Amino acid sequence: MRRRISFLAVIMLCLTAVLAGCGTKDAESVVKDLDKTLNGLGSYHGKGTMILHTGQQPLEYQVDVSYQKPQYYRIALTNAKKDITQIVLRNDEGVFVLTPRLNKVFRFQSDWPANQGQVYLYQTLVQSILLDNSRTFAVDKDAYVFDVMANYQNGSLARQKIWLNKSDYAPSKVEVSDANAAVMVEVKFDSFEFGSKLEKSVFDTQSNMGTPAGDKPTTALPSDDSNSNSNNASSDNSDQAATSPDNNASQSNDTQTNSNADTNSNASGNNPDNSTSSSTNADDSSNNSSDNSSGNASEDAEDTMAPAGSQSFLALEPSYLPDGVSEKDQQDIVFGGNAGIIIRYAGDYEYTLIETQPKDLAVSQTKGELKDLGFTVGSLSGSLLDGEQQTLTWTYNGTEFRLTSGDLPENEMMKIAQSVQGEMTK
Repeated sequence: MRRRISFLAVIMLCLTAVLAGCGTKDAESVVKDLDKTLNGLGSYHGKGTMILHTGQQPLEYQVDVSYQKPQYYRIALTNAKKDITQIVLRNDEGVFVLTPRLNKVFRFQSDWPANQGQVYLYQTLVQSILLDNSRTFAVDKDAYVFDVMANYQNGSLARQKIWLNKSDYAPSKVEVSDANAAVMVEVKFDSFEFGSKLEKSVFDTQSNMGTPAGDKPTTALPSDDSNSNSNNASSDNSDQAATSPDNNASQSNDTQTNSNADTNSNASGNNPDNSTSSSTNADDSSNNSSDNSSGNASEDAEDTMAPAGSQSFLALEPSYLPDGVSEKDQQDIVFGGNAGIIIRYAGDYEYTLIETQPKDLAVSQTKGELKDLGFTVGSLSGSLLDGEQQTLTWTYNGTEFRLTSGDLPENEMMKIAQSVQGEMTK
């Protein structure tokens, strides 16, 4: 009898050991494995879908992300409905943001993505798990699920859930939520492969633009004049797109660079290269106006912006307004030779929103802090702490947006910008 009991005990111990070896890992084991995976990361390629719930209607984008050690990145965001693809590259020449359909190239002097995270980058996801000691861990069928703090530029994003495949720790799904546990961003990966063999052309600027050899757009580096005034510079950075590099950008395309655009702005009506300079001056006018009231914005801006007259412009209005704020008025304008609109808001905060659709792709220089809006990248210049105007500029679907205020907090600017996309036209 004793022998039988001993024999059964041995069998049970063996079965327990086998099950423990083959069973689900605990959080500590998975975290250690993730640290090793991250340190040994050579390359990866993933495809999936991102859905933004920041506006009245969900916006869906196709995501294609590639990484090659040590610091090569390519991220493509495609809005299938509008047939627009925006790409961010990091290669030996720097960081670039591309809109191939519009033949626009921006170059950034930046250490992106080291200083910023993206929800579709594997490094960002794993780092958020490793750094959050209060993380929670669960098992969901074939995936390990981590619930951790979200560390993104958008302060309204509080937490995120990350699904990792048990087999290789590849991401399968990400949900980013606000403080009320409402999902604001969803990413679902259809495929994600480690150790991908990526051609050099994947990270080549010219190849991604589809530009024939010898026709590569020229790149203008920021000049001293362009860097001396962050308010001036911010308006010139409104054509950025895709994801979120950081600081010091210069736009490139087929239009010849005009290094003296700031001093020749009066000729913008005759010289397409100067249209960006005209926009800069107009933006300065709107910047100055916010120190006093939104009503003064139009008075100052009229020096560089004319009534629209016969030109028409189809604008987008933000669906989000901060508490205690209402629209004061709006005016159709001609802005640097292009039809546009200026909308003024007043109340607890005062700010202006300028929208234009530039016809000419003039080279511009800019300096500002890049902000990830999810669907595109924006540039924020100025500092309320330093008593300066803040201007958030971005471009989407061919429209340039400039949001300027002397008292509007950054998180409110981000919410307003994100609510513009996909809304009903006025």
